[in-house]
Amino acid sequence: MANGHGGARVGAGGKKKPIADKILEGNPGKRKLTIVDFEGLIDLTGQKIPPPKDYLSAKQKGGKDTYAVEIYQKTWEWVKERKCAHLLNPLLLEQYAMTVSRWIQCEESITEFGFLAKHPTTGNAMPSPFVAMSQSFMKQANSIWYQIYQVVQDNSTQNYVGASPHEDAMEHLLTARKGR
Repeated sequence: MANGHGGARVGAGGKKKPIADKILEGNPGKRKLTIVDFEGLIDLTGQKIPPPKDYLSAKQKGGKDTYAVEIYQKTWEWVKERKCAHLLNPLLLEQYAMTVSRWIQCEESITEFGFLAKHPTTGNAMPSPFVAMSQSFMKQANSIWYQIYQVVQDNSTQNYVGASPHEDAMEHLLTARKGR
């Protein structure tokens, strides 16, 4: 550009396709695909789940256990089945597990206490703070899940069909209400 402010803009151009889609389409651009083959280098099948941090299983104020460890383990297994576990930071999985666990906790509180609360100073009815917290935790969980899923989608050579741990979160919430 003549004024020196030109150049490529961030996010300009087409979105990157996952490797699995490029393979299915027969590599229409005919560029060499970068497929990292870990099969011959290291035996990754014996890779164990990193132990979850203690804060994921800490007792809550009400004495209930969180579901964070279970969510962490399910998500790790899902990522490992897609052979992408070595690409993810365990901290990201821990953040996801704790956020979903907190969302479930807020939803349980809404079920127990209702959508309205008593204002601490005036005593008037007000919206329950658990509703806003639940929405906030769900938004955070979705954001973190999209990061995890993007790594898997971009690096997995096989298409995946079926439920993901993120889709199982609602099932987890429903079974938690029944006391299982």
